[in-house]
Amino acid sequence: MITNEYINRAIDYILNHINEDISVDDIASHCNFSRYYFSRLFKIETGESIYEFIKRIKLEQSAFRLKVEKSRSITDISWDYGYSSSNYSSAFKHHHHLSPIQFRRSITQKSLINPIFTDASIGLESFNGCNEKISIEILKDFPVIFERYKGNYKDLSVHWGQFQEKYKLHITQKTLFLERTYDDPSITNIDECLYDICMTAPKDCTLENTYVLKGGKFAIYHFKGLVKQIYCSYQSIFNVWLPQSNFEIDDRYGFEIYRKIDCDAMFMEIDLCIPVK
Repeated sequence: MITNEYINRAIDYILNHINEDISVDDIASHCNFSRYYFSRLFKIETGESIYEFIKRIKLEQSAFRLKVEKSRSITDISWDYGYSSSNYSSAFKHHHHLSPIQFRRSITQKSLINPIFTDASIGLESFNGCNEKISIEILKDFPVIFERYKGNYKDLSVHWGQFQEKYKLHITQKTLFLERTYDDPSITNIDECLYDICMTAPKDCTLENTYVLKGGKFAIYHFKGLVKQIYCSYQSIFNVWLPQSNFEIDDRYGFEIYRKIDCDAMFMEIDLCIPVK
């Protein structure tokens, strides 16, 4: 778990400005620390230097754009993340071990391998099959209590149990449980995925680990099925529905709203909320 308030503030700043030319000095200054001290603190807490983290996020988020924005040119996407075409190709290949063109050609096939549940069979839904489960809605903001993790999504069940026990005094019949995911595990190393476990905060909440999860316009996939099938549903959205729909994903991050959970059967009803323009 990433518990340091200033590290989380730095991560939020990076994620919200990833399309800009941000430096280590910018991050340290934002958190009111010296560059040297904060760089050490960030590395201890996350396992990565600030520079490494920024570069990785840029290359992985741009790869995600290559995946879901198939009609956009590689040059346009590289410019969005501050790279010239030649520099982007070199940096991309060094990180992903494929050129951007090779990545775009192979990512749909790679997405058929479930890195979380390796024994789960994968089959992408058709556009129509996916579209039948999706509604376009405007969601309100959610003030939430959160804990942030960097690791494997497979550990979520353990973290959720600990989270609910820790904050049980704040849980009411109206409490919603949400999960904010920042990475596509078909692109990001499964052990480096960033995610927030959240629950709606009561009005009188005085805890420090809170923020407002921003609402807005979302394509909401209404998932009903087994836990191991969630990955497949996401890949259907990313590889099939988004590229063929009239919607574009925007710069916000998606999240999930838990509606029903049967832990014994591992059956879930979840709203997969994808931010769109």
